[in-house]
Parts: sequence; structure tokens; C-alpha cells
Amino acid sequence: MTTVYDVPADELITCAAQKLKENKDTTPPEWAGYVKTGAHKQLPPADKNWWHVRCAAVLRQIYIDGPVGVSRLRSKYGGKERNGTMPPSFTKGSGSIIRKALQQLEKLGYVKTAKEGRAVTADGRRFLDNVAYEVKQQSGE
Repeated sequence: MTTVYDVPADELITCAAQKLKENKDTTPPEWAGYVKTGAHKQLPPADKNWWHVRCAAVLRQIYIDGPVGVSRLRSKYGGKERNGTMPPSFTKGSGSIIRKALQQLEKLGYVKTAKEGRAVTADGRRFLDNVAYEVKQQSGE
């Protein structure tokens, strides 16, 4: 059986983002066109499909790391903030983007709220495993 661990992450996220884009419950909020993804960024994302890619990446991260909260996911999507003449320091990513993505994934039934944070449901695991199988078939392995 093919799982998330058997395929490259970038191909899995791209394919899962296309599947999520086809679903009407994962629509970007109205502010998604001009918002930055964190304080460490200077411009909003250039990719028009960035919302679905972030939702797929968050779902994959929850699948791999088990129950996680918004704070740990913010650390995952953070980066170095430039401080002028001072050395750069790490800054967490946007919590609002992650919260909205998690709410949409919960609405689809792929993620549930657990005591320790958010966890992947059986439907979410099945969705990602099916996407991983498709990616593996496309790569010809």
C-alpha cells in the first residue's frame, strides 16, 4: 500500500492541491489575494493557487507529525526576518492562514480537533494515501 512516505513531498502536495481545488469547500478567503504569509515576507505569494497548496501542505504536515497545534505549524511555515543592520532572526508564519486552512480541512472531514491539537481523520488519511498512489503511478514506479 502506498503512503505519504513513499512519494516526494513536492509532487504529493501539488497533486493534493489540485484535488482540493476541485472541491468547493476549500475556497480562498477574500483577503487571500493580497495578504503576506508571515512577518518575514515582503510580498504576498505570486502563485494564484497558493491557498490550495498551503492547505495540502498543512494536511500533509498533520499526517506526518500527528496531533499538532497552530503554534507548531506557525513555526513550520516561518522564516528568517531581516532586521536591517542587525542579524536576521526567526519569525513564525501567519496563524490566521493556518487557522482558516484547518477550519476548511475540518469542514471537509479530513482533520479533527483532538486534545493535543489537530489530527488527521480516516478520511484525510485515505485522501492523502490515494493521492500518493496516483503520484506513484504517474512517476512510473
